[in-house]
Amino acid sequence: EVQLVESGGGSVQAGGSLRLSCTASGFTGDDAGMGWYRQGPGNECELVSTNNTDGTTYYADSVKGRFTLSQDNTKNAAYLQMNSLKPEDTAVYYCAGDFRPATAIQALGQMMPCAQYFPMAFGYWGRGIPVAVSS
Repeated sequence: EVQLVESGGGSVQAGGSLRLSCTASGFTGDDAGMGWYRQGPGNECELVSTNNTDGTTYYADSVKGRFTLSQDNTKNAAYLQMNSLKPEDTAVYYCAGDFRPATAIQALGQMMPCAQYFPMAFGYWGRGIPVAVSS
């Protein structure tokens, strides 16, 4: 059974740091398209960071310079180091893998909750882990 499990979330004051981990079992998590998403209160699903097929790493503008994506293929794990956290980073964070562009294209240009987007775009995704940043 394929599983993605997030850990490392919690509550932190603004300016603090957290390191999220995503551990994959049942498949190799080093395929391109494994990334981190988040959904804040009242917001739609947002891509935070992912490894592109060309070897580059994408970061949302709102997290550039503060968040760092990394992977440990020996552990089938992906990490999101989050520094200089802001209250607007408060959200449930998800990792997702096995990106399926043929069906993900249906969501192109649309904003929707992660629970609606993930089945269209990924083969696997975690349950999410909350991050709360207080001012």
